Amino acid sequence: MKLRSGMLQKLLPFLSLIGLFVFLSIASPYFLTATNLASVVRQTAVINIMALGMTLIIVSGGIDLSVGAILAFSGVAGTMAMAGGQPIWIGLLVGVVCGTAWGLLNGLLTTTLRIPPFIVTLGTLGIARGVTLILSGGLPITGLPPELAFLGEGMVFGVPFVLLVLLATAGLVHVTLDKTKLGRYTYAIGSNVQAAVYAGIPVARYTVAVYAISGALCGLASLIEASRLMTGQPTAGQGYELQVIAAVVIGGGSLTGGEGSVAGTLVGAFIMGLLANGSDLLGINPYLQQAIIGGIIILAVALDEARKRRFAR
Repeated sequence: MKLRSGMLQKLLPFLSLIGLFVFLSIASPYFLTATNLASVVRQTAVINIMALGMTLIIVSGGIDLSVGAILAFSGVAGTMAMAGGQPIWIGLLVGVVCGTAWGLLNGLLTTTLRIPPFIVTLGTLGIARGVTLILSGGLPITGLPPELAFLGEGMVFGVPFVLLVLLATAGLVHVTLDKTKLGRYTYAIGSNVQAAVYAGIPVARYTVAVYAISGALCGLASLIEASRLMTGQPTAGQGYELQVIAAVVIGGGSLTGGEGSVAGTLVGAFIMGLLANGSDLLGINPYLQQAIIGGIIILAVALDEARKRRFAR
């Protein structure tokens, strides 16, 4: 009975996504159009890619509240490089390197100072936001090469290019989690950090690694965001931390660590993307979306805690 209940809870996000998709297909004649579905993919790509990095962090038992601020800093730094005459690939590299650097900082502060990641990343959120506004003067970065738009808006054989980027990124993170030492140790650290230490796992090194990877993915997402807006926005990413964490939790990740998957995270992000798209199509107040996301996080965590208590008996 317990096994059946646990399996049902794991399938719940997938069933919810299917149910939401069917409901919107019936409720709005515009939902199933190729234009609208491509729009959903493009709108959710940034959150999806950031959520893949957050999956690693949450599986390890951590949290990162600074992902939105890292996205803003990386996007501004990368677009400033391109606006200054550097080729697009240099701008992309600058964005990813800046994101990685912020991730490394988060990991190092967490492990060396032994401060809870919630506090560390709350602090770096403010630092990154402030530095981004100073760097940009509070103004958007313009004058970007027109070819940059292909990253976020281009099509390849009728498929949004950004979807191919997302699938490639998801594949790499999945292999990392399921097939590598980093992935195995990440699950072990999140499940029981003391047991991981006694087993000889270099916890600090692998903790820093997962934060660095998450930062790099925020850097990649920042340039996708910039390519869709064709500006580098110093205020970009506000509130994204809530959506990113929600995607992982809705997809079955546990905020206590040790649980989470790439497939679940993708499903969680697309559920939120469909909720946002459906709200627009059906004329629902967009501000209600934040309340819905908050409620879903509470519900998902409550179900996870109830499942753990049931299996502990």
